Order: sequence, then C-alpha cells, then structure tokens
Amino acid sequence: MTISRKTEQEQPFESKLIPVLRQGVDVVKMIFFKQLKEHLAARNQNQPPAFINHLTGAVVNELFGTPSRDEPFASFAREHQQQIKEELNAVADNFETLRIPLTDALRVQCLCDHQEGIDSTAVLKKADRFGILRKERDLPLPNSFFDLVRRLGVSFNLLHPKKEKPTS
Repeated sequence: MTISRKTEQEQPFESKLIPVLRQGVDVVKMIFFKQLKEHLAARNQNQPPAFINHLTGAVVNELFGTPSRDEPFASFAREHQQQIKEELNAVADNFETLRIPLTDALRVQCLCDHQEGIDSTAVLKKADRFGILRKERDLPLPNSFFDLVRRLGVSFNLLHPKKEKPTS
C-alpha cells in the first residue's frame, strides 16, 4: 500500500482555495435563503415571521445537508419535516433561475467536502431526487464558479461589483 503525500506546493494552494470556494457556496445559500423566504412569506401570510424564518432555514439546511442541531431549530425541522420535503420538491419549479447556481454550489460543496475527507454524495443524490440538479452541467472550475457567484452576489446586492482596472 502506498501513501500519497501532497507536495508543499499543493498544500498551501488547497488550504487557501477550499475556504474561498466554501464562501462562494455560502453566497449561493444566502441568495437562495433570501428568495425562498420571500416566496414562503407570500404563500404563508398567516404565519408569523419566526415561522417563515425557521422554515426557510430548515429547507436550505436540508438541501445542503447541514441540519441545525441547536434548539429550537432542530425540533422545528423534525416537527415540519413533511412541509420541508414539499418545499424541496417545489424548488425546481419555483426557483428555475437558481437551479444552475444551486447545482454548482452543491457540487462545489461536495468537492470541498471530499478534499477534507467527508463523503457528502448523499446531498447531491437528494438534490437530484428533488429535481434540483442540472445534470447536463459540468463540474465548474473554481474561476467559473467565482464568476457565477460574483455576478449573482452583485445582482442581489450581497457583493460589490468588481472594480475595473484603469486602462493606460
């Protein structure tokens, strides 16, 4: 059995790239949270804002495989599991314009997890079962993922536009 070791040159690169990629995933999650919250608030006008926030968070957490273990969020997710699944089943129809960023973010998250020794392929399979993944898309390269995140983040006022370099 051979143990492969990363060269000193590869390790700093990966240790800087993974956190930046995860930040990109978080931007997509924030945008999805914002859009989903507005959607759920419009559909559940009789529910208090705290309910909408909890439901939104539970749906996002379920999609990305990051359920909250903290109370009262964990109990809320258990009590409303059916509604969470119904909302996930409707994501592909209700948020068609976010399917590409969600697909890329979920794949990048899975790639980052893999680099850290975590198997999160179940998250991708679940997103596929809900019809969210765009299977025809290739795994995004880091630069194209960053470009997508930046464009999306700017359009949702979460990120500032890139400053143009002055031409001489």
